[in-house]
Amino acid sequence: MRDFVTDKAKNIAPSGIRKFFDLAAGQDDIISLGVGEPDFVTPWAIREAGISAIKKGYTQYTSNKGLLQLRKEISDYLAAAFNVRFSVDETVVTMGASEAIDITLRALVDSGDEVLVPDPSYVSYRPCVELCGAKAVSVECDGENGFILTPENLEKAVTDRTKVLIFPYPNNPTGGVMTKKDVERIIPFILKHDLFVISDEIYAELSYGEKHCSIAAFPEMQGRVALISGFSKAFAMTGWRVGYVCAPAPVTSALLKIHQYASICAPSFSQYGALAGLKQCREDGFKCVREMCEEYDSRRKYVYKRLTEAGLTCFEPKGAFYIFPCVKNTGMTGAEFALKLLEKEKIAVVPGDAFGEFGKYYVRISYAYSMKNLVVAMDKIEKFVNGLKNEKENG
Repeated sequence: MRDFVTDKAKNIAPSGIRKFFDLAAGQDDIISLGVGEPDFVTPWAIREAGISAIKKGYTQYTSNKGLLQLRKEISDYLAAAFNVRFSVDETVVTMGASEAIDITLRALVDSGDEVLVPDPSYVSYRPCVELCGAKAVSVECDGENGFILTPENLEKAVTDRTKVLIFPYPNNPTGGVMTKKDVERIIPFILKHDLFVISDEIYAELSYGEKHCSIAAFPEMQGRVALISGFSKAFAMTGWRVGYVCAPAPVTSALLKIHQYASICAPSFSQYGALAGLKQCREDGFKCVREMCEEYDSRRKYVYKRLTEAGLTCFEPKGAFYIFPCVKNTGMTGAEFALKLLEKEKIAVVPGDAFGEFGKYYVRISYAYSMKNLVVAMDKIEKFVNGLKNEKENG
């Protein structure tokens, strides 16, 4: 019998995150700092709206684009929060930001095109590009420079086949952010090479210090940005699977066709929940989001302090809920460090090479966990690193 599986499917590497956590599965007493999921319960106003929608029988398909009321709230929210203006008709509600990434890439790139992907960055960008038959080209983001994109590194990676730049800030896994000044530096590069930008802003609300700056807000970028976001992170709605993409009409028209055939629409009760979340947050000044962000900020400061005291080189994250320490001074790669840490101390972190070749000597730690678990985990990591130092000193 023939081998029916496609070469594309065979050649796609499994998620480096899931691959590592398969090793941890079934082991007792493990503290996991690996999954990028808020430890908060979805705010009650959202849960209540979802329950109410089910009780009222709002369980049918919605419009392919999503509930009109929700798309209007998203449009108004982006304008008020980030000075980003997309119309209701330029907004499509999706099955989380993950689907939005997939269908936007499929609408934009053909076989043979090239897509610039910051490295390190979220694990799904490269596979989604490759499944389109396009080529993902890594752009190095240096920890000493805050893991940001620079015109110099972009110029090294661009070719005459480059069509799209993925712009994922605040960044997973590094916690890096692009300030207004940083964004202004790369806009001339984008215009010079006539590129389209996919701006993944799922962590926009989780910025510490300087307010998030969206590349879609710049007048020069009108007509060449698709903004992707959702409710999973800032609203603690990971399991609800509701996100969105806002883009110029020709792009939304194309990706909507893919969305129609792939998933039809996001879950109806989830859309009603998201709608309630935006309305409630607008009315109370986004109190629930601010409270979560303040808690993450406290954890961020604590974890950064403990890791640096343990002797690991760390960039202090400015957004999202991850920290990306370099473990090169231990004499190990990130994969080796993560495996031995799991074996010796029962602490699970993610090897940095899951996020790209330039993450080889890093590990990703999520601080979206309780302070109780973070304290225990930091104690064990410090003990582990000190043990490695003693082994090295004693030969």
